[in-house]
Amino acid sequence: MVEQANFRQILDSLITAVIVLEDDLSIAHINASAEMLLSVSGEQLVGKPIQECFFETDGTPMSLSEALRENRNFTKRKARWSLHSHQEITVDYSVTPSPEMGKIILEVQPLDRLLRISREEALLSSQETSRNLIRSMAHEIKNPLGGIRGAAQLLSRELQDEDLDEYTRIIIDETDRLRNLVDRMLGPRTLPKNEETNIHEVLEHVAAVIKAEIGGAVKLRRDYDPSIPEVLGDKEMLIQATLNIVRNAVQALMENSNQEKPPEVKLSTRVQRRYTIGRAHFPLVARIGIEDNGPGIPPEIIEDIFFPMITGRAEGTGLGLAISQNLIGQHNGLIECESEPGRTEFAIYLPLGNHYA
Repeated sequence: MVEQANFRQILDSLITAVIVLEDDLSIAHINASAEMLLSVSGEQLVGKPIQECFFETDGTPMSLSEALRENRNFTKRKARWSLHSHQEITVDYSVTPSPEMGKIILEVQPLDRLLRISREEALLSSQETSRNLIRSMAHEIKNPLGGIRGAAQLLSRELQDEDLDEYTRIIIDETDRLRNLVDRMLGPRTLPKNEETNIHEVLEHVAAVIKAEIGGAVKLRRDYDPSIPEVLGDKEMLIQATLNIVRNAVQALMENSNQEKPPEVKLSTRVQRRYTIGRAHFPLVARIGIEDNGPGIPPEIIEDIFFPMITGRAEGTGLGLAISQNLIGQHNGLIECESEPGRTEFAIYLPLGNHYA
């Protein structure tokens, strides 16, 4: 008994999640790390089938029995486990049978956080590449536009026929429009003027602008956490970034004539602890959720919606989300999106800083 107690104490001190099974695949022991990962109580599960701990649809219990019978180790990558709480997690796990003891040992490594970090790194890297490409293209476009505009102005002064002024005005107006479009693609040229900002004031300002634009055509619902500390950031930039996303959601709802439920946008705020954006770890971040019950974003463009000129709306320019991601990126934050028919949510993550930890 003393040896068994020492054995369990050693397992509980490990940061790796470990599950020990009997030869009938009932649970003999779950260490503390596994309890945290699976959101279960080890004492309550001892003696119960492994399916009480998690469920995987690929025949895992049979594989475990075969591993014990054949005394064979194996490792499975990126397995999806459904927990008793209905949450799904992605894990790597290794199986080590011990026939002489009649036990099977599972070592489990959670992957969701690593996969998210990898996805965010790829997103940030591709967006930086895209911004560099756009900057190069923008300069190549703006130079000849300046020449065309100057030539049109000179031509306008030389023309004797006033009726022809309309054509030169069109040239000047269109070159100005293209130059403004390029400037929007480039994003803001100034660095954020950081100051302590109440994120709820930002959201309420956005809500007031949207209400003035559309009246009561779309319901705006709030779900705020009043305990969120102030964010260090540029209030105007945060308003613009958030307004672009909310305006997109509202416009998508109003364009969807087949909307079954009353169109609604929900604004929410939450605090998340120990959050990683790219490779940077923050003890505390603010999460701003913008959720609508519209038709959703087409699956074929969901991975590219933060790139310029990508849009799922007939009247969209494809610049709003790219600008928002750029503005939030200047605050060391990130915007993520999840979408399915009937629900789309954009989540803005903003670091709150070590002094709030």
